[in-house]
Amino acid sequence: MKLYGKTWKFGNDVDTDAIIPARYLSTSDPAELAKHCMEDADPSFPQKVQPGDIIVAGKNFGCGSSREHAPIAIKAAGVGAVIAASFARIFYRNAINIGLPIFESPEAAEAIQEGDVVQLDPATGTVHNVSRGETYQATPFPEFMRKLMEAGGLMAYVAERVKKGGA
Repeated sequence: MKLYGKTWKFGNDVDTDAIIPARYLSTSDPAELAKHCMEDADPSFPQKVQPGDIIVAGKNFGCGSSREHAPIAIKAAGVGAVIAASFARIFYRNAINIGLPIFESPEAAEAIQEGDVVQLDPATGTVHNVSRGETYQATPFPEFMRKLMEAGGLMAYVAERVKKGGA
């Protein structure tokens, strides 16, 4: 499974309130959350983002609260993946649990510019900037985590395993 999309660039310390403002947390509906994804950081983002687009950010992406609404909003907005120099650990785990691919690469986060087109390979951690002809390395996902993401997240993975009669 390779991912391909246009990038949207954000800075350091993008917290969960910037990803999905607290004023919208009266719902858990992914479609409703998507309408407000990143709007405090870029008010036009929810209208401009296209399916498969990729968020690129600096260090400590997803810091702040432990709410799962943040990665849900990103995924529901159609974002195919997030590349960052580093992630807040709870955001990292929540992203994996809901099946949002994330790539940790300080080099890629620094070099990629907004609007660049990139191709990502979760199996190898390769981040290829198609627009600039450059390749960067992110930490590759272990096979189990790739299976979780390919299934659509932890709950979908477990449901699939139960349906197949596996443990």
